[in-house]
Amino acid sequence: MKIATYNVNSVNARIESLCDWLVQEKPDVVLLQEIKCEFNAFPFFEINAAGYDAKILGQKSYNGVAILSRHKIKVVQENLPNFEDENARYLEAVVQINNKPLRIASLYLPNGTPPQNNPSDMSKFEYKLKWMDAFICQTEKLVHQPEPVILGGDFNIILTDKDVYNPEAFRGGALYRPEVIHRLQTILYQGWSDAFRLCQIKSSALTTKKENGYTYWDYGGGAFMGDLGLRIDYMLLSPKAADLLEKCWVDKQPRRNSKPSDHAPLIAELN
Repeated sequence: MKIATYNVNSVNARIESLCDWLVQEKPDVVLLQEIKCEFNAFPFFEINAAGYDAKILGQKSYNGVAILSRHKIKVVQENLPNFEDENARYLEAVVQINNKPLRIASLYLPNGTPPQNNPSDMSKFEYKLKWMDAFICQTEKLVHQPEPVILGGDFNIILTDKDVYNPEAFRGGALYRPEVIHRLQTILYQGWSDAFRLCQIKSSALTTKKENGYTYWDYGGGAFMGDLGLRIDYMLLSPKAADLLEKCWVDKQPRRNSKPSDHAPLIAELN
């Protein structure tokens, strides 16, 4: 089975290329972020025509997450428990694949960058840290679930120097501060595996080892053509899901299309 996570950067703006990609690649489950629309504006008809059921947690013009599935799906959590949030950033569901349950969540972690007109305003970054603290409480529960669990999405975190084309240009920014790195490492220490890095460890293929795993490239400055990217989209696997991992890769083709998202899908294949 193929599970993908994809910050689509407005689902209605990318619906044609998204549906073409769904029909061609046929992932079993797709976790979307930044759908940027409410329920009534979501393109359910087009998604259904491509062969998918869709569950969404929408928000007008901003944020929003969705889970697309070719299998039976049931939502079990909207937004993080015990955390009041006016933004749509977390959706958790259980998918039945071959009569076996798989628990999945699509998440869009806050960026946290201060507003340009007031660089000293740290409220967005403080919100990011509080969101992550609530997320840590949820991951602590989920890692012990009896079924395999996959958490996928745009984490807006650069974990190490090898996850960004120019570490010094981002060091100290909201994506690459010790506070957020420490929190993501705390989650990994709970027993979660970073699917892309785990696949590199498992595989002896030279092509896999050469991949940097970048999932985001800015629209300007020839960033994509020059591979000036960031690895900020992750798929975290519980121990039972990690045991099933066969492959994990970044599909750059949608980023090459006209009017693309600034992200590319991250795909994991599980046995």
